[in-house]
Amino acid sequence: MEYILTPPPLLHSTVKLPPSKSISNRALIIYALSDCCIMPDNLSDCDDTEVIIRALRDNPDIIDIGAAGTAMRFTTAYLSATNSGHHLLTGTERMKHRPIRILVDALRYLGAHIEYAGEEGFPPLRIEGRRLQGGYLEVEGNVSSQYISALLMIGPLLEEGLTLHLMGDIISRPYIDLTLWTMREFGAKVDWTSIDTISVAPQAYQPRAFYIENDWSAASYWYEIVALSTDDEAEIELEGLMDGSKQGDSAVRYIFSLLGVSTRFASRKNGQPTTVTLRKSGHRVTRLELDFSNAPDLAQTIVVSCCALGVPFHFTGLRTLKIKETDRIAALKTEMAKLGYVLTDANDSELKWDGTMVPCSDDTPIIDTYSDHRMALAFAPLALRRPIAIRHPQVVTKSYPQYWEHLQQAGFRITEHE
Repeated sequence: MEYILTPPPLLHSTVKLPPSKSISNRALIIYALSDCCIMPDNLSDCDDTEVIIRALRDNPDIIDIGAAGTAMRFTTAYLSATNSGHHLLTGTERMKHRPIRILVDALRYLGAHIEYAGEEGFPPLRIEGRRLQGGYLEVEGNVSSQYISALLMIGPLLEEGLTLHLMGDIISRPYIDLTLWTMREFGAKVDWTSIDTISVAPQAYQPRAFYIENDWSAASYWYEIVALSTDDEAEIELEGLMDGSKQGDSAVRYIFSLLGVSTRFASRKNGQPTTVTLRKSGHRVTRLELDFSNAPDLAQTIVVSCCALGVPFHFTGLRTLKIKETDRIAALKTEMAKLGYVLTDANDSELKWDGTMVPCSDDTPIIDTYSDHRMALAFAPLALRRPIAIRHPQVVTKSYPQYWEHLQQAGFRITEHE
């Protein structure tokens, strides 16, 4: 299936963003670890969150988490550290090629019983739940923050708690801080004790009501839409966001201020969701250099935006993109080439565009999504600048199920082709 997108001539819409997937997934695991009877409020209804809900609710012998990387990492730790029985944890074919050895080795060091049911170092996993000892643990800091968050969230259940020393460079620190914040909201005693060490006390989580704010990652696509719109009076109102959010992707407001989009909060009350208004500012940089170590999930959106706006760039800190739902660096190079943009990469962690373009032979290029939700989400706004089609558009359900509906409400016309 393909969607062909036709943009509206004018852009003025109010969008109720989906709840944060990142916070939802953390809150659900902590909810289960705390034996809480109050389900978190405003949970995401995306695929990644639904698989965690089903796993925790049904506790089946075989848990298939599909393509949900966060669910694979978080559920591995949860099952290992609780008396939940024996399980086979598996996923899609792509998931079976996404590395998990670092997390498994760390959990085994803490006393977990985990076996590989397929290729060594990759899912599926056979897990026997048990009470773990805990103590001191060293993990490389430049690995996926999901490994680190998974370990931290089980920390309060460990008999000796957890002292986690992150060695070398630490990437995605805002995602780690989001985990610490969510843990504290449920009564955990956890904090950085030095620049590279986190201490978690052996103290049970406290049940409580918990409200989840809406998703700054989802907001990024609306920033892109305003940036690419040819309507000088374009305005988008986004509901349910917070100023001072703990979500790392809230950095999108600062990045897009460099690409011509202004942000105004209706209220700045701490911890209170409000409406955010996006408008064109009339000013943008002529070249952009950014390190995405702390916000890798924004990379596709910013790459596409810069190319469409004619802003050359050099982006670093993209190492984790190669082990996401697809190799996002390779996917970006391939799909942008269909549009005439010549991107280069280096060191498995950098992307560059110096403004070089070649003729595009297809009047309506078809963008492949590689079973990666963010490819569809980030490329769709390009319809504001040129005809474009999105192949397998349903992949957006992984994080933003209402995306196409929201685009239509904003005036986009979507034509479906088989």
